[in-house]
Amino acid sequence: MSLKTLSSPELTGLPGIAHGFFTRKGGVSRKIHAGLNCGPGSTDDPMAVTINRDLVRRHIGARHLLTVHQHHSPDVVTVTDRFDGPRPKADAMVTRVPGLALGVLSADCGPLLFADGEAQVIGAAHSGWKGALEGVLQATVTAMEALGARRDRISVTLGPTLAQASYEVGPEFRDRFLAMGAENAKYFRQPDEAPRPFFDLPGFIRRQAELAGVACFHDLVRDTYPEPELFYSYRRSVHRGEPDYGRLISAIMLKET
Repeated sequence: MSLKTLSSPELTGLPGIAHGFFTRKGGVSRKIHAGLNCGPGSTDDPMAVTINRDLVRRHIGARHLLTVHQHHSPDVVTVTDRFDGPRPKADAMVTRVPGLALGVLSADCGPLLFADGEAQVIGAAHSGWKGALEGVLQATVTAMEALGARRDRISVTLGPTLAQASYEVGPEFRDRFLAMGAENAKYFRQPDEAPRPFFDLPGFIRRQAELAGVACFHDLVRDTYPEPELFYSYRRSVHRGEPDYGRLISAIMLKET
């Protein structure tokens, strides 16, 4: 079954690393989850999700495809093997073990893939607004350093994410960011005719990468909301009155030699 992925030019050039930002194309899910829904927390048929995840695992060439129980935190897990028992609660993983694909589930939040090609250390993180504000990107970089990476060699790519034009928020949301620093005002735009502000999540994540001192940050600049044929979107599902939504997966792996 043909799967459609997006790739990062920054990560593609690194030796020994496979990655992909998977779209919803391909897969066996049906109806509102149609396509490659990889979210075990959805109301989709669990067997369909299992098949979809195995399609991703085989596509990337992994022994195991791992995802954590994401809960909008800065928590990071260092992975040495597949998980036995329940998935740990966290929003990021790092490893230096070949053959383990680190997966991030998303449907508007920012999927981040990290790599230090020289040290052969990788990471993956789920960065919604809360995780971004609480430092999940910086925490992932720190965890990679503990495995031998150097932040001035780490490349980070942001996959399909809800863009500012699609991210209307309330004034209380903006106030929370401004309380963390007046400089955060630049991530909010409110056109004269708009009753509410719009938040630039990709721009805010980019700034966190700059503050973390990584070597390179790349944004695929793909908005999940206006492309239903390619991307799942929680916000779009709410606007359509749908009872649930699928989850995209983005994955990175060190190749086995």
